[in-house]
Amino acid sequence: MRPILRHLIAACEWQTLRMSLVSNAILSSHVLDRSVHTTRTMGAEEQPLVTLSNINPNVKRMEYAVRGPLVIRAGQLEKELQAGKKLPFDEVIRANIGDCHAMNQKPLTFMRQVISACANPDLLETDLFPSDVKERVKLLLSFCGGRSVGAYSDSAGVEIIRRHCAEYIEKRDGIPTDYLNIVLTTGASEAVRAVLALINSSTADGIPTGVMIPIPQYPLYTATLAEYGMTSINYYLDESNNWQLQIEELQRALDEARGKCNPKALVVINPGNPTGSVLTHDNIKNIINFARKEKLMILADEVYQHNIYAENARFYSFKKVMHEMQVKLELASLMSASKGYMGECGLRGGYCELLNFDPDVKAMFFKMLSARLCSSVLGQIAMDCVVKPPEPGDPSYDLHEKEKSEVLESLKHRAQLAADTFNSIPGMKCNIVAGAMYAFPQIILPEKAIKAAQSLNQAPDFFYAMNLLESTGVCIIPGSGFGQIPGTYHFRTTILPQPDHLRRMMEKVKKFHVQFLEKYT
Repeated sequence: MRPILRHLIAACEWQTLRMSLVSNAILSSHVLDRSVHTTRTMGAEEQPLVTLSNINPNVKRMEYAVRGPLVIRAGQLEKELQAGKKLPFDEVIRANIGDCHAMNQKPLTFMRQVISACANPDLLETDLFPSDVKERVKLLLSFCGGRSVGAYSDSAGVEIIRRHCAEYIEKRDGIPTDYLNIVLTTGASEAVRAVLALINSSTADGIPTGVMIPIPQYPLYTATLAEYGMTSINYYLDESNNWQLQIEELQRALDEARGKCNPKALVVINPGNPTGSVLTHDNIKNIINFARKEKLMILADEVYQHNIYAENARFYSFKKVMHEMQVKLELASLMSASKGYMGECGLRGGYCELLNFDPDVKAMFFKMLSARLCSSVLGQIAMDCVVKPPEPGDPSYDLHEKEKSEVLESLKHRAQLAADTFNSIPGMKCNIVAGAMYAFPQIILPEKAIKAAQSLNQAPDFFYAMNLLESTGVCIIPGSGFGQIPGTYHFRTTILPQPDHLRRMMEKVKKFHVQFLEKYT
């Protein structure tokens, strides 16, 4: 990464703090209003024992941009529209979060049939479902306590589903896989939190544990690290090179963090959220060599592995590349039923594979997870349908392949539409959306707009996004919620609105942006 970045880190930290203060100010104002009301209605002896002054300070530090003030305001606007209030728009488009079914993506038939019959086995006595669905349901229920999804599973998950996950990985990578290294989780988010909790020794030795995370990043990481009292070691992705990860930048970030924390792990999101990038094979090799040299475990967030759109792009798992290199390094890889072509966000299904971990450490990880009993069994079943879909010759195969290909082909066209539209707008530029479900365009904001934002104590891209929401009903998330090089401004939008809906959204953004530039230039 260019040397100028060395002089911009302090500015970036200030910009992140400023955005945090804005969000916290909104939250604190809400809490203050409630506390004043409480004081007026409660006697002195009835004052709350738990207050902002004595709760966990790390919780107050947490920020989660994709569900922050803009999303709260979007919800208020939706209610105003429902109440008949006249606004400059007739709908709110929630492009803030990768929630496929909320954007009217249809559920996959096979998955929903399996889940339905698992929840209500009486359906097996009907002619509603094909034979392969019934066979899958009977197999899954035979591994459930009392043959019911209402029973707890083992803490690590239903055994047959873990075995199916191992078969999926083995088929994907051509590498023998032990199902005992796999744990089923409540989406990939729980796996992230669990792995970070496992390696967090901050409270034991007084030195915060450091974790390297990409900037821009998915806010789950900064939020969790803040909650756990850990240190984020931010490394910048190279926007000028389709958001690839530069080893020189990794080294810079790590060198500057030494002495301030105990670096233990490197997070890589591939395909990228929010960037839509896909790492090359050589890039992954270089990352693995860096992690080996610096003695860092790798946390590979690979939940978008099915979402590859660019013609020259391909997904390579860190496990596969590490195996090719004959490198043995601690690796935690994550997968989810929420993304891909499935989009089953609400069912909360995911898995985590631990590779090359010390057996005693792995035992501690499984012990830690046992405290939450188990993840949702219906979420586990959703994951089973992802890793073991119908095979050629099965009655459900043709329909499943048709539905899967239609979703992925449509997402590919929407990825192209989003990038092309943003690049056609003056004062905006966007890398290709090679994978995942998001675009992260850069916006060139006039100085007058930046000063207007500063007068309101707002980050400039937050100011832009709020104006967009109030003017058009389109809810995006400012780049400051994900991190960005100081002096640059971005926003993240999903590409999930259905094609006609996405075109209307793009038209609204384009019209607004032109008017915004006219107003503030």
